[in-house]
Amino acid sequence: MRNELRYILPLLLILLTGCHSRPQNAVKVNQLPAIYPDYTGVTIPTDIAPLDFAMADDEVTRMDVTVKGTKGGELHVNGTYADFDIDDWHQLLEKNKGGKLMIQVYAEKDGQWTAYQEFPIYVSNEPLDEWGITYRRIPPSYQIYSKMGIYQRNLSNFDEEPLLVNTHIGGMCINCHTPNRTNPDQYVFHARGANGATIIHRQGKDELLQAKNEFLGGSMVYPYWHPGGRYCAFSTNVTSQMFHFANQKRIEVYDSKSDVFVYDTETQTILRDTLTMKLLWAENCPVFSPDGKWLYYLTAKRQLYPTDYDQERYNLCRVAFDEQTGKIGQQVDTLIQADKMQKSITWPRPSYDGKYIMYTQANYGYFSIWHPEADLWLLDLQTGETRPLNEVNSKESESFHNWTGNSHWFLFTSRRDDGLYSRIYLSSIENGKATKPFMLPQQDPKHYYRDLLDSYNTPDFTNRPVKTNSRRMGIEIESERRITTKTK
Repeated sequence: MRNELRYILPLLLILLTGCHSRPQNAVKVNQLPAIYPDYTGVTIPTDIAPLDFAMADDEVTRMDVTVKGTKGGELHVNGTYADFDIDDWHQLLEKNKGGKLMIQVYAEKDGQWTAYQEFPIYVSNEPLDEWGITYRRIPPSYQIYSKMGIYQRNLSNFDEEPLLVNTHIGGMCINCHTPNRTNPDQYVFHARGANGATIIHRQGKDELLQAKNEFLGGSMVYPYWHPGGRYCAFSTNVTSQMFHFANQKRIEVYDSKSDVFVYDTETQTILRDTLTMKLLWAENCPVFSPDGKWLYYLTAKRQLYPTDYDQERYNLCRVAFDEQTGKIGQQVDTLIQADKMQKSITWPRPSYDGKYIMYTQANYGYFSIWHPEADLWLLDLQTGETRPLNEVNSKESESFHNWTGNSHWFLFTSRRDDGLYSRIYLSSIENGKATKPFMLPQQDPKHYYRDLLDSYNTPDFTNRPVKTNSRRMGIEIESERRITTKTK
């Protein structure tokens, strides 16, 4: 046995040394590697999945990557892409919290190795403090719902699971999974179709509401929970779509009518108010302030549809809300009068610390995912100043953003990857400035995103896994059992 060890141990040392040897005769270049996704100079939390990446050049056959922490620790991988061990990755991030990782990339192409300039990845002191995210995955379709589903994803690794896929409910449209401040114990989503429903989950039970109420004239759309949990704000929208024939835009979505109201989950009553349901105005996309004292929403003068669709421009307004009575105030404040600038505001989302409202600004309308000019903006609620988030914006559409519970991080969707599909990106706010966004990590990301023919839609954070029984939920949705809402 001792004689065998005399031969085995040196061989193991040679193999281990070989695993960490660097490519020989590499040509050094004074440029950063073109990698996919582009993770150069991004800021990340310690609880994010490994930032696996590949070379953007498909002719690169092999990579050799070393990651060194400025506070200690090192990872070394080689192969067709940089594939980091999950446990080793998290240990390295934890050790380098508040520091940075320096990444050295070697790439082989046509038998020649190239050594690229090192680039940093900054490790934030601020954690995500969220287990994961929920989102809808939807293929490119306009008239037919096709296969779509609501999914959840663990952000510390690559695990994804469906919460409900529409093949379980006869191909209906399902959308808008909305938790209360990232809490999965309380959420709402919609099932659209001949047997549609608004599904509200609270206190461990599911309530299936009739999708439409005769006094509303439309469905309950675009929900947002009051922090107290009793109330949920909705808009009711009569939505249409049309197609462009000679335009870089493909499709236009608009509402011929929309109003805002509050729903009382305890009494199952729709609380209407003339201030947010004006005849000649379109109210939309309501959200509550983090303290629950204000209801923010969009409002625009109604136009002649579809001819004047591009004249519809939404302003950002707010009105007081009384949690004790469920009533809104008597005066509407206009926070941003975007129509005076020939612009339109959509998807306002207050940070949960009460400092900001992030919103999307476009040239007109509110359905910004089809608008390449749509960008994220940030309203400072302390100073009243608003500015474009140029740190994260691109030439393609940015939209559907949401905050973590600690308000340090946010996610959004963007078509910047290929101009066709919406992908999820994450960023953080540090001293009022956003850090460079990074694409949602995937294992072997180049193959994953090239093979994925779905767009990500309406993502949000969740602080724990959502527990649901998709089979039971499917049976309930396909049943005729519905709660008839009252109106006040």
